[in-house]
Amino acid sequence: MRLGIAGTIQLAATLVFAGPVGIFGLTRLLEGQTVIGGGLFAVAVAMVLLPQYLTTPADVPMALGERVVGAVVKTPDEDEDSP
Repeated sequence: MRLGIAGTIQLAATLVFAGPVGIFGLTRLLEGQTVIGGGLFAVAVAMVLLPQYLTTPADVPMALGERVVGAVVKTPDEDEDSP
């Protein structure tokens, strides 16, 4: 999973919100409240993982743009001789 600058900033912003939820969930788990703690920890994990693996409507134009650029711009092959 490679992240660009925008993806890295998005992940950092998500961690700002998911971190306290996960820590609170772990605290509840350690205190014996397994349902609340496990649920909150699962929510924190989902906050981080779901945006990385789900395609949202906002991701579609970016994916199309990457395909167009990949089709137009050709990367040099390793077997080609460089001047």
